[in-house]
Amino acid sequence: MPYANRTTSNTAPHRKNAALRNPSESPYQQRTTQKDNPTQQLIKQAVDFLIRQLEAGKSETLTAYLAAMARFHSYSFRPTATRVAGFGTWREMGRFVKRGEKGIQILAPMVGHRRRKDAADEEQSASRDARPAPVLIGFRAVYVFDVAQTEGADLPEFEHDISGDTGECRDRLIAFLAAQNIALEYSENIAPALGVSYGGKITILPGQPKAGEFVTLVHEAAHELLHKSERRTMTTATVRETEAEGVAFIVGQAIGLEMGRASSDYIQMYAGNAALLAESLEVVQRASAAILGAIRVESSGNDDAPSDSSPEAEEPVAEVA
Repeated sequence: MPYANRTTSNTAPHRKNAALRNPSESPYQQRTTQKDNPTQQLIKQAVDFLIRQLEAGKSETLTAYLAAMARFHSYSFRPTATRVAGFGTWREMGRFVKRGEKGIQILAPMVGHRRRKDAADEEQSASRDARPAPVLIGFRAVYVFDVAQTEGADLPEFEHDISGDTGECRDRLIAFLAAQNIALEYSENIAPALGVSYGGKITILPGQPKAGEFVTLVHEAAHELLHKSERRTMTTATVRETEAEGVAFIVGQAIGLEMGRASSDYIQMYAGNAALLAESLEVVQRASAAILGAIRVESSGNDDAPSDSSPEAEEPVAEVA
C-alpha cells in the first residue's frame, strides 16, 4: 500500500479500465454471482458507504495535505530525505531550518522567454497580443533542506484514521496468502510506503497500529490477487489503487473496523472517484468476497472453517491471478 505523495490530473473514469470487459481465468476477476447472503450484503453496504464518501469530495485533511505536498520538491539526492524545500518555503510554512544544518544542493530549472530575433517578429507578436511560451533556458544550483532539518509548526499529515480490533482475522489473512504462495515480510526500507506488492511477495512497514497494518495488508493482497497478471497492463495506476483500496475498505468495514475517511481520501489522492470505483465494482466485489471467505468465521464459532456465505468458499485458493 504505497501511500506515496503522488497525484494525477485524471479525475474521470479511465477508458483503460476496459479490462473489466475481458474474460479472465482468475476467480478474483470473474463476474460475481448475485446471492442474497450475509457476505454480499456486507460488501454492498460497505461499497455504498464508500461511494457516498467519494461523492462528498476530498476531506479538509486531504485538501490541506495535498496543498502542502505541492510545495515540496519531488526529488532528493539524500536517501533519507523525504520532503525537501528551500529556506524561504519552509519559513512560509511556519518552519525554520535548524542552526548548523547544511543544505542539499540540487539543480533547479530556470524557465524564461526567448527574445525575438528581430523587430518585425516583435511587432507581429504584439499585434496578436501573444506572449512567448515559456521555455527551459538552463539550470542553477540551489540549496534545499529536508523536513528533518527543520523545526516549527506541524505539517498537515495524511491521516490513516483506522481503529478497532482485528481479532484472529490477521492470522487467517496471512494463512490465506501463504496458501496462494504469497510471501510476507517486514522492512523499514520501504518507508514512507506502508506496504508494497511485488508479485508473489508483500512487504509491510513495521510499527503500524494493528488495525492499520491489517488494512494495509488487505490492500496489498488485493494487488496480488488482481494486478499481477495481464490485467496490470490493461489498467492505469489510478484504477489499480482504487480497486485495491476499495477491497481494503470493504474487508476492514466487514470485520468491524472503524475506517473513517482513510480509504476515500487515499483513493482521491490518486485521482480516483466514485464513478471509477463503479467501473471496477465486479472485480472489487470478487476479491473482497474471496478474502472475507478466508478470514471470517461461522456464527457457530468454528474458527477453522470459512463462512459458507462466501461465494469463494468452495473454490481452490490456489487459483490466483
